[in-house]
Amino acid sequence: MTSREPILNPFAIAELRPTQITVGFREVAEKRRQWRERSAGAAGKFLGRHMVPAVVGPKGVPYLVDHHHLALALFEERQREVLVSVVADLSALSKTSFWTYLDNRAWCHPYDQDGRRRDFDAIPKHVADLVDDPYRSLAGELRRAGGFAKDTTPFSEFLWADFLRGRIKARQIEGRFSAALEKALALARSEAASYLPGWCGPHAD
Repeated sequence: MTSREPILNPFAIAELRPTQITVGFREVAEKRRQWRERSAGAAGKFLGRHMVPAVVGPKGVPYLVDHHHLALALFEERQREVLVSVVADLSALSKTSFWTYLDNRAWCHPYDQDGRRRDFDAIPKHVADLVDDPYRSLAGELRRAGGFAKDTTPFSEFLWADFLRGRIKARQIEGRFSAALEKALALARSEAASYLPGWCGPHAD
C-alpha cells in the first residue's frame, strides 16, 4: 500500500471553519506571545513547519481538524494565511453526512465550555468566535508541567479538562492559576485519573 502525500495549500485563516466549540484563551495568549517574539525569518520557518490539518467539506469549505489554538492566535496577530495540509476531501458529502463522518473519526469536538455535548450547529463558523474553556487552558499547562504525557488520543487535553472540571473551581483558575495548577498536578497523579490518556501516576509493584 502506498501512502498518500498530503496536499499543501495556503489558506486564509478567516476562511477556515472550526470543528470544535472551545479553546483555552490562556493557551491562545501564550501562542500570541511566542509569535510576537519571533523574528520575521523565524516566523516564516515556523509557519513552514507547522502545517494546519484540515478537511474540505460541503461546497468546498475548509474545516480545521486540529491546531485551533494556533489558528486563533495567528488570526489575532493579523497573520492572514497559514499553510494547510488537506487530509481528506469530503466535499461530495451532505452536511449531515459530513458531520457524522467527522464525529466517527474523532475529527470534531462538539462540546461547550461546560463540557456538555451540543448539536453540530453550535460549532462556530469562524475561529474568532471560539469560546473560552478555562479548564482547557489548565489542562494544557498541566501537560507542560509534566502532569501527563503528550498522547495521540484525539482531544486528550479536553478529556483532562473534563476530569479537572468537577474537581477545581473555575474562580480558582481565574484568580489563582498557580494554585489551581498545583492542585491539578496532585490530582493528575491520583488513581482517579488513571483512565486518562498520558497518565503518569505511580504504579503499584
